[in-house]
Amino acid sequence: MEETLEDPPTSAVLLDHCHFSQVIFNSVEKFYVPGGDIICYYTLTQHFVPRRKDWIGIFRVGWKTTREYYTFMWVTLPSDLNSKSTEQQEVQFKAYYLPKDDEYYQFCYVDQDGVVRGASIPFQFRPENEEDILVVTTQGEVEEIKQHNSELCKENQELKDSCVSLQKQNSDMQAELQKKQEELETLKSINKKLEQKVKEQKDRWEAELLQLKEQNQKMSSENGKMGVRVDQLQAQLSTQEKEMEKLVQRDQDKTEKLEYLKKENGQLFVSLTEEREHQQKLKQTLEDLKQKEATAMKKEQELMDQNFDLSKKLSENKIICNVLQREKERMERENDLLKRENSRLMSYMGLDFDSLPCQAPASDQGGTGQNPGLVYGNPYSGIQESSAPSLVSILNHESNHIKSLIKCPFLLHFMGEP
Repeated sequence: MEETLEDPPTSAVLLDHCHFSQVIFNSVEKFYVPGGDIICYYTLTQHFVPRRKDWIGIFRVGWKTTREYYTFMWVTLPSDLNSKSTEQQEVQFKAYYLPKDDEYYQFCYVDQDGVVRGASIPFQFRPENEEDILVVTTQGEVEEIKQHNSELCKENQELKDSCVSLQKQNSDMQAELQKKQEELETLKSINKKLEQKVKEQKDRWEAELLQLKEQNQKMSSENGKMGVRVDQLQAQLSTQEKEMEKLVQRDQDKTEKLEYLKKENGQLFVSLTEEREHQQKLKQTLEDLKQKEATAMKKEQELMDQNFDLSKKLSENKIICNVLQREKERMERENDLLKRENSRLMSYMGLDFDSLPCQAPASDQGGTGQNPGLVYGNPYSGIQESSAPSLVSILNHESNHIKSLIKCPFLLHFMGEP
């Protein structure tokens, strides 16, 4: 027997017939030569899902339970358990674990519940002899053997299909049997409880009966006195029966009331569901209002920022306006000074300032620029010609000063220009 750290899961249920088709063993030899390792090939059908504790054992033919295995090996789970295709698996048995006698053995696939899911054809462990030599036959015998083999294969397939159907029926019957056993266990438990209650009730009744017997003996000794008592007890019994009827009626009323309360509870549950849906809608509406409020607040903040920027620009424009106003006043004062200075110069040169624009063209026509009324010319003409460019240069200088002041980056910044 193989010595392992963990024994395989087995079952003590007696199995008279082991025809299972959920696991099919392939390429099983009629005999294996002792002293060598053997490889067991098997295929898992689509109706079977392997588990971690499944194992394959070598059983002597005639075994009754899965505890009678000679040796075993744990199976290796396929790489893809969800695959629908059947794939051949294998497991190797070492030579020193194999039987030494020439009895008939077979492979059996046992799941982790100790249930056999497949069994191979019998085989032996014996050396090769002359009986196993291949015999050459004629072509007719070969054809006959092929025909017979085809018929056997067809019959084998029919037997397999029948076995699958029987296996399915067996599984259904086992499931139904398991269900019936569970129901039976439940009924047994209930029956046991009822028997316990009956026993307790019987003990109470026996105690009461004993008390009644004692009371009966006392009542027999005092029969005369207890006649009236019997009438009273009968009256009390009648009253108790009436009270019992009232209690039964009250119990029925309570049952009806309970049914009414159940209906009312159902209606309240429906109302509560509707109220929850209404609350959910209100909550969604509140979320939408909050979102709109947040959007409005954001827009209001943007408007306030724009208003603040506009106010700031307005203040800056006011400052610029004041600066320009003061500059204008200064320029007007300078202009007045220049006019007075110009008038003074004109009066100094003997010219009228108001008549200057009218005399200016005459200077262009004369060629020499001299007044015809004067014999020797204007003695101040040279002074006028020399002083006029000075006045124009002064005016141009002031004009350039004003332009540079207007184009000042500081003022342009306050005016909001780039």
